[in-house]
Amino acid sequence: MHSKYLKINPADNVVVAISPLAKGEVITVDNITLTTNSDVPAGHKVLLTDLKEGENIIKYGYPIGHAKCDLHQGDFINENQIKTNLAGLLDYTYNPVDVKLDIPNDNLTFKGYRRKNGDVGVRNEIWIIPTVGCVNGVVNQLCDKLKAETNGGEGVDAIVAFPHNYGCSQLGDDHENTKKILRDMVKHPNAGAVFVVSLGCENNQPDVFKEFIGEYDEERVRFMTTQKIEGDEVEEGIKILRELYAIAKEDKREDVPLSELRIGLKCGGSDGFSGITANPLLGVLSDYLVAQGGTTVLTEVPEMFGAETILMNRCATTELFDQTVSLINNFKQYFLSHGEPVGENPSPGNKAGGISTLEEKALGCTQKCGKSLVQGVMEYGERLSVKGLNLLSAPGNDLVASTALASCGCHMVLFTTGRGTPFGTYVPTMKISTNTNLYKNKPKWIDFNAGVLVENEPMDVVAKRFIDYVISVASGELVNNEKKGYREIAIFKNGVTL
Repeated sequence: MHSKYLKINPADNVVVAISPLAKGEVITVDNITLTTNSDVPAGHKVLLTDLKEGENIIKYGYPIGHAKCDLHQGDFINENQIKTNLAGLLDYTYNPVDVKLDIPNDNLTFKGYRRKNGDVGVRNEIWIIPTVGCVNGVVNQLCDKLKAETNGGEGVDAIVAFPHNYGCSQLGDDHENTKKILRDMVKHPNAGAVFVVSLGCENNQPDVFKEFIGEYDEERVRFMTTQKIEGDEVEEGIKILRELYAIAKEDKREDVPLSELRIGLKCGGSDGFSGITANPLLGVLSDYLVAQGGTTVLTEVPEMFGAETILMNRCATTELFDQTVSLINNFKQYFLSHGEPVGENPSPGNKAGGISTLEEKALGCTQKCGKSLVQGVMEYGERLSVKGLNLLSAPGNDLVASTALASCGCHMVLFTTGRGTPFGTYVPTMKISTNTNLYKNKPKWIDFNAGVLVENEPMDVVAKRFIDYVISVASGELVNNEKKGYREIAIFKNGVTL
């Protein structure tokens, strides 16, 4: 790998600057020698050949858009010179690919918590969940009080309240989405005990919500409706929490096959290195975990636009292909129904980091799921039912998508970033930097540095270290969002508020 620039695919007509290039710098690629026509920041693109207006710019071996005007060899290519090729809904044809991954089963284990129903968690936490935003203050007080009584939660991995704004004044899909996410939290195996706190007059009625949850461990999941409490609801609630704490703190980790591990794949604050370092690293991890019988989940449907056919053709069956087509076109229709174009996705941070179009972002984004066959496709709020690589319907928004990944049953979320972010959802949210500068500048945000992949450290060496680290986190090692207490949820909203 060249130290200053990289051609990712033989078919590409651009190279990526690995480090900043000065105007007039000479580049030689595939017997093509050119001179840069301007300064080029790291992560950005340089054109290898002259292009006429309308001709495609190729990166990762695929078009990432077309030239807005005539362009010249050596030009610095960013969002000002390139326009997306994306439009509206498309018809797709299933062209299945033959996927053969020669990855041995290493029979590895992690230290997890085996639950009564046979499920496994990687954390043993006490969660306090409101059914409606009106009782956010109550759940926060309960959380603080229990922490104070137990020396910060000694004997369990964490005590966390998860306030949110919903549960009332919602209709239709919004109301159902809130119920689904809260149900998924109640049933998540990372919680050793759950206390659900209601008001009593909300849309998300306590009795109806309890029925919606279905079967649950009644010893470890308890409910309180504050309007029915005569006197101080905090004092009444803390009595219940003391009982839950006494139960949860007796839980112990045990050896669990790696086949039980479920990991969500997410990126945010992407840059020009995302598709070169961190996302391919997650792809290697994903293929490895699937080969061990485990599960990975890819979401951020709008950030599949432009690379969706790659995923469609890796669907294991025609039925899954049809479900993926619906996944894509339904989300495009969501954009169009709000009068928004489907291709205006890259954020200012993305563009500053070297991503010019949604196709370019998508081709880098989808590398997080490696090369395995797609074995499952899920709607928003749905829980995992098959092992292997799954696709999940959710938007690209970092917290909404990460919450959705946790809610489908993922034990942790692996989050690649080139710009950096401190947030975390309600499962461990591991940050993987795409470049070393970010890792050095934000050590309290970033958990693992994939930037070494452009510093001549081989992928197999980095991947082995990364896999070992993921297993250690599954076995109890805290990531930065947990150390800092950055734990939040966000629920997808589309309709009216009453």
